Amino acid sequence: MIDFFKKLFGKNKVDYKALVENGAQIIDVRTPAEFSNGSIRNSKNIPLQELATEMKKLDLKKPIITCCASGMRSASAKMIFEQNGFSAYNGGNWKSLENKLKG
Repeated sequence: MIDFFKKLFGKNKVDYKALVENGAQIIDVRTPAEFSNGSIRNSKNIPLQELATEMKKLDLKKPIITCCASGMRSASAKMIFEQNGFSAYNGGNWKSLENKLKG
């Protein structure tokens, strides 16, 4: 039962740095304007509303880490990716994810 709540509320600890070191793709689902004001190095900007068409260009074999401004859009993107066969993780706020990748 505890595992259910951990999955539901995201309490499982994810090593984002290790994921990236092993080839994970970082997908920032903010708008292009938001992305241009700052982003994680080597991340790819695919706005949430464009995921359906743009995800076909991504490598299905590599995990996806989603991020956005607050974590809401990235949570939606994670579910969309998973529904389409990707292994996906919600990195939440891009700046917070960037800090986790440094540490």
